[in-house]
Amino acid sequence: MKTIVLTSCFALLILATPSTHVQETSSTRAWIESQLPNLLETYVYLHQHPELSFHETETAKFVADAWRDAGYTVTENVGGTGVVALLKNGDGPTVMLRTDLDALPVTEATGLPYASKQTAVTESGTPTGVMHACGHDIHMTNLIGVGRYFAEHRSAWKGTLMLIGQPAEERGSGAKAMLGDGLFKRFGKPDYAIALHCESKTPTGKVALSPGYSMANVDSVDITVKGKGGHGSAPESTIDPIVQAAELVMSLQTIVSREVKPSESAVVTVGSIHGGTKHNIIGDSCQLQLTVRSYTPEIRNQLLAAIKRKALAVAQAYGAPEPDITTSEGTPALENDAELTPLVTDSMRLALGSENVLPMPPVMGGEDFSQYGLAGVPIVMYRLGVIAPERLARFAELGQQPPSLHSPTFYPDARDALATGLLSMISATSDLLPPAGR
Repeated sequence: MKTIVLTSCFALLILATPSTHVQETSSTRAWIESQLPNLLETYVYLHQHPELSFHETETAKFVADAWRDAGYTVTENVGGTGVVALLKNGDGPTVMLRTDLDALPVTEATGLPYASKQTAVTESGTPTGVMHACGHDIHMTNLIGVGRYFAEHRSAWKGTLMLIGQPAEERGSGAKAMLGDGLFKRFGKPDYAIALHCESKTPTGKVALSPGYSMANVDSVDITVKGKGGHGSAPESTIDPIVQAAELVMSLQTIVSREVKPSESAVVTVGSIHGGTKHNIIGDSCQLQLTVRSYTPEIRNQLLAAIKRKALAVAQAYGAPEPDITTSEGTPALENDAELTPLVTDSMRLALGSENVLPMPPVMGGEDFSQYGLAGVPIVMYRLGVIAPERLARFAELGQQPPSLHSPTFYPDARDALATGLLSMISATSDLLPPAGR
């Protein structure tokens, strides 16, 4: 069924002549220009009122109200603070569009007049600033605008539009929570799902996407190396866990370099190591925290098995107790659908111009939009350029990299980013929804 539907949509794409697309794009651009002043106000509001994962109460209400005002049937509190909005418009496929809602525990340092001044206390009890340092405010504003467009142009398409406001993407658990709350059982399983994500190294006016793996499996591994404590002046009476940990750190570096095929991509990083209390005390334990990245299930399993094997081997070599090893399954790898991605790419080329649709190499970041793909829905996530070309040129002139996502100094050039985000998503979605009258 999936292939038949995709082939049908491909036929719709090739039947539409370039001149028809030019006319439609021109009309859509004019509509976007008329909406940008209001949408920029929406963006500023969302930027100034960020909320942390699973605490997006006011954010979710704001997004839900915007979709409800546009004419959608809206359900709130799905999987926590998640929002589902449906617009049924006759027979046809269901296209799901997703935005994330949450912000980061980052204190903003952009100096913008509308910078976030919000604060919160993390689950560990640490006070922090709160900031949309990953562009989710752009994502939400974009999908509010896209939702409004399709509601106002119901005479041009048929099918069902499903808009998702998802919590807790930054914790990699919001999609799973919504699916666990019966997302597809309660609201229907979509035929396709599309999302965008801000990209800080790509200029405004451009998007990037490719079929296949786009983002990585993300796993966290906690290892407690055990020893036998004692006086620092008498190491022979102890089993030093810090020396064990040091050897383990170096041993772990050979997993990727000597056990994984060079043609495969993988990362094993020890991000945290803590042990000991004083200069002259050998402690009983040392804690390591690892992040592990991969694409395929096979490499993922290989990495985790190798980490465990090496941790046990070091303990045995020192005559130490077995270490405690805990693996937290994080975000699964995001794989853009092999059939859907070329269709979306062609649509965006017609709307934006081929020169503005770039290939997107895989990155080792994580994204829980992947969960919808694992649930059996063909998915595409594309990257939206959000930094003006002149800003990127200035960074290059200074020999600097632009601030990355999650940086306290990151901010998008919102107007131009939204203009491209709206046009690209409207175009791709329109080509997946049959024209009215067919």
